[in-house]
Amino acid sequence: MPPDSPAPSPDDRHDGWHTLRRFVPYLWPESNAALRWRIVCAVLLILAAKAVTLLLPFAYKKAVNTMTLQGDRLLTVALAFVLAYALGRFAGVAFDNLRNIVFERVGQDATRALAEDVFGRLHRLSLRFHLARRTGEVTKVIERGTKSIDVMLYFMLFNIAPTIIELIAVAVIFYFNFGLGLVVATAVAVAAYAAVTRWITEWRNALREKMNRLDGQALARAVDSLLNYETVKYFAAEAREEARYAQATRAYAEAAVKSENSLGLLNIAQALIVNLLMAGAMGYTVWGWSQGKLTVGDLVFVNTYLTQLFRPLDMLGMVYRTIRQGLIDMAAMFKLMDTEIEVKDAPGAPALAIRRPTLVFDNVVFGYEPDRTILHGLSFEVPAGSQVAVVGPSGAGKSTIARLIFRFYDPWDGRILIDGQDIREVTQTSLRAAIGIVPQDSVLFNETIGYNIGYGRDDAGPADIEAATRAAALMPLIERLPKRFDTEVGERGLKLSGGEKQRVAIARTLVKNPPILLLDEATSALDTRTEQEILATLHAVAANRTSISIAHRLSTIADADRIYVLNDGRLAESGSHADLLRLDGLYAEMWTRQAAEVEEISEAAE
Repeated sequence: MPPDSPAPSPDDRHDGWHTLRRFVPYLWPESNAALRWRIVCAVLLILAAKAVTLLLPFAYKKAVNTMTLQGDRLLTVALAFVLAYALGRFAGVAFDNLRNIVFERVGQDATRALAEDVFGRLHRLSLRFHLARRTGEVTKVIERGTKSIDVMLYFMLFNIAPTIIELIAVAVIFYFNFGLGLVVATAVAVAAYAAVTRWITEWRNALREKMNRLDGQALARAVDSLLNYETVKYFAAEAREEARYAQATRAYAEAAVKSENSLGLLNIAQALIVNLLMAGAMGYTVWGWSQGKLTVGDLVFVNTYLTQLFRPLDMLGMVYRTIRQGLIDMAAMFKLMDTEIEVKDAPGAPALAIRRPTLVFDNVVFGYEPDRTILHGLSFEVPAGSQVAVVGPSGAGKSTIARLIFRFYDPWDGRILIDGQDIREVTQTSLRAAIGIVPQDSVLFNETIGYNIGYGRDDAGPADIEAATRAAALMPLIERLPKRFDTEVGERGLKLSGGEKQRVAIARTLVKNPPILLLDEATSALDTRTEQEILATLHAVAANRTSISIAHRLSTIADADRIYVLNDGRLAESGSHADLLRLDGLYAEMWTRQAAEVEEISEAAE
C-alpha cells in the first residue's frame, strides 16, 4: 500500500496576505464584467452609507443649537434638521442593505468557483493521495474553507474597511472642529482598544480550545462507559466510572468558567477605554462651552461621533477571531489545491487509438515506496481478443497490475503498451475510456439502479441501460422491483446483495462497451452459487473482448486462454491450466491446496 502522508501539524503557520492574494482572482474575476460592476457598485454604496453616517452628527448638532435660540421661525429650522437626521439614518440603513443585495451574487459566485476548483483538483490528484487521506478530513477542509469565504468577505469589506474610512474621516472632522488634541486622544484610545481586544481574544481562544477539548473528553468517557455497561457491572466499577466522569466534567466546568469570565473581562476593558475617551472628549467640550468657544450642539456632536465610531469596534474581538480562523481554513484549502499531481498527461499527449486491443507489460518495475519494490521487471503479453488470467499468492503484485493499467501510478521503469502505444504518452481520459473493470468490491453511488448502470457512459440512454441490464442477467431483479430502474440502491449500494451489486457493475461496464475488460477478483466475495452465476455472465461479457482476470480462486480462471503466475512481483510460470498442472510448480501447489480446502469445507458441511 502507498505510505501515509504526514498529517498537518496544528502549529503550522499560515501567511494571511498570501492567502488573500490567492483568493483575489475569485473575488475579481477577469472574465466576468458583470460581477466586477457589482463590486464597484457595492463599494460606492459603502462610501455612500459612510458619508451619510458621517453627516448625521452635523444635522444633530444644528438641531440642538437651533433649539437653544429664541424665535418662532427657528421651530421650522430645528424640525428640518431633525427630519434630515431621521432621513439620513434611514438612508444609511437602505444603503447598507442595498450593498448586501448587490454584493451577495459576488460572494456566492466566488465561493462556488473556488469550491468547484477544489473539487476538480481532488479528482485530478493521484490514488496515493486519496488512499493516504481520510475522506472526512478532506471534505471538512473544503467545507470550512468555502464557508469561511462569505464571513471573511462580510467582515473585511463591510466592517473593517468602513471602520477604517470612518476613523480617518472622524480624525479630519475632529481636527478642523476641535484641534489636534482630540484627534490624538481618539487615536490613542482606538489603538489601546484594538491592542487590548487582540490580547484578550488570543487568551480567550486558548481557553476555548481547552474547554472544547475537555468537553470532548467528558463526552468520550461517558459514551465509552455506557457502551461498556456490562464490563462495568462485571467488575463492580460504577464508583470508579463516576469518578472518572466527574473528573472530566469538573475540569470542563473550570475551563468554562474561565472562558466566560474572560469575556466579562474583555467587555470591562473595552468599556473602560471607551468611557475614558468619552468622558475626556465631552469634558473638553463642556470646558470649551464654558469659555464661549463651543456650543451645546458640539457636546452632542462629539458624543454622536464617538458612539458611531466605537459601535463597530465592539465587534472587534469576534471579527478578529473570525478572520484569523477564516485565514487558517482558507490556507488549509489552498494547501490542498497545491498538492502535487503525481500522474500527469504528457504535454500535447494524443488520445489512445485502438485497432487491436493488445496489452503488453515490458520489463515493468514499480513499488509504492522507494525502499520496497513490488514488481521486479515484470513482462507478459495479452493478445487481442484473448482471455488471460493473473494469479499468485497474496502480496505477489496482482492488484498493483490493475492500478498500473489504469495509470493510477506510473512504473519506475519499463513500459505498459496498449496496441503498441505507451500509456504514459496518451491522455488518461482516453486510456480509461478504453478499459472496463468489474472490481471485487463494486461501490455504487447512493442513487438509482438506472443511474448507476448508466454511469458507464455519459450519453447512455434508457435503451442502452436496458440492453446492458439484460446482458448482465439483471432484468429478473428489475422486474421484481416496484420502481424498476428508479429503485434507490442506498449508500455504497448496501440495499443490494453482493451478487446484485456485481451484476450492476457488469451492466455498467457493458454500457461503457470497452475493448479491454479487467476483472479484479470480481467474484471472491460471493458465495459459491452466486459466484457460478456471475462467472457465467462474465464469460459471456468477455467474449470478443481482450480480458484480464486477476483472481485468487483458481477455479474461476481454469478455462482462461493463458494463465500468468506471479510470485514476489516476478513472472514465475505461464501456460494453460493443464500445462501448469503438468509443470507441478507453484500453480499446481496452489491448486492442490485450494482443492483440499474445498474438500474440507464439503466434509464439514456433511
